[in-house]
Amino acid sequence: MTTPAPVSGEGAVDAYAKLAALGLTLPAVAAPVASYVPAVQSGNHVYVSGQLPFVDGKLPQVGKVGAEVSVEEAAGLARLCALNALAAIDALVGLGRVVKIVKVGGFVASAPGFTGQPAVINGASDLFAAVLGEQGRHARAAVGVSELPLGSPVEVEVIAEVV
Repeated sequence: MTTPAPVSGEGAVDAYAKLAALGLTLPAVAAPVASYVPAVQSGNHVYVSGQLPFVDGKLPQVGKVGAEVSVEEAAGLARLCALNALAAIDALVGLGRVVKIVKVGGFVASAPGFTGQPAVINGASDLFAAVLGEQGRHARAAVGVSELPLGSPVEVEVIAEVV
């Protein structure tokens, strides 16, 4: 059994400082598009609902990856999804309480024959690692789907361990 990473003190990651160093700020929490909440806490885990790559309440791009949307564009959208997930966590419990990003589920609206879903979801995974260091490394699924809400090319859900 491993000991969780410290939340404060030596060895802790200051997620807010990392975000600032990356030139990023947390957006407002994206409003749900149906009957759910952005995130819930159960015990020492926060479950973040699937996050779309909203910027100021709008999708910057729609379409299928491998057709209208390139892998590079989709990876950037996955990064936005991850930033929105961090905003949902922060609004619920604060990023300073995150011990570990445990699991990421990535969904990619894929054109027929497109098989590069892992490269797309790397956009989210890389952001979590950049902001949280080792605490941001996680288990993951990258799944191709035929459609996502509102025509979004990508959606990311997260499970985070908190103290």
